[in-house]
Amino acid sequence: MNYSIRKATESDMPQVLALIQELANFEKESNAVEMTVEELVKQGFGAQPAFQCFVADSDSEILGMALVYPRFSTWVGTTIHLEDLIVTEKARGTGVGSALYKQVMSYAAELGVKRVEWAVLDWNEPAINFYEKSGAIVMRDWDTVQMREQELKDFLSK
Repeated sequence: MNYSIRKATESDMPQVLALIQELANFEKESNAVEMTVEELVKQGFGAQPAFQCFVADSDSEILGMALVYPRFSTWVGTTIHLEDLIVTEKARGTGVGSALYKQVMSYAAELGVKRVEWAVLDWNEPAINFYEKSGAIVMRDWDTVQMREQELKDFLSK
């Protein structure tokens, strides 16, 4: 399979959103995606982009994407968060995911960050095995905590 890894453009965002929905379906959260193409463009390509996105492109078809954004750790300093790395079902097992993963790690090294961090579902053993084989540390004793929009409103109204 021929493809290249490159930075995403605004015109890639419809296909990126389709991949985000494919991931939500895989993670059994089909109705959770609230993002729009317009919001991806606004947040990713304005004066101060909130994220960087890399895509695996095969003749203008996006086979996968990796989206990262900057964070800061009080323990180590600058980090980046890998929000999603998604490969469309038909391209899984072809090396696209590994190539995107390597691009993210290369990008992190170019930035000089101290850490790359991300979350993985505890039932996604193939992903966990891949990450561990790459040398990543899967911290199984940490839980993800979120305050979503409605919970935030509820909390602040108390």
